[in-house]
Amino acid sequence: MKMNVLKDDHGFTLIEMMVVMLVISVLLLITIPNVAKHNSNINNKGCEAYVKMVQAEVQAYQMDNHKVPTLQELITDGYLNENTKGCPNGHTIVISSDGKVTEKPDAP
Repeated sequence: MKMNVLKDDHGFTLIEMMVVMLVISVLLLITIPNVAKHNSNINNKGCEAYVKMVQAEVQAYQMDNHKVPTLQELITDGYLNENTKGCPNGHTIVISSDGKVTEKPDAP
């Protein structure tokens, strides 16, 4: 009775597996900070877009009502959706007395 043993059958060695894990770890260490940095940039761009949108709604409110609105008046009168969370980066929106919309970082 002859056993069919494959002599060329071999797997990865421990050293080869450790090298692969090292390469994967280095790639993760390089990419994770870059992703976090880009996420911050995306949130800041989203806030800039939100400020421009609110500014447009303030101007529309001024044309309709001949006064500068508060943020609550924009929501109450339907110019802004009440479910709007605000800036993605966590900053608040401020409407000045002359109708200019700016973002204000929250105090720590």
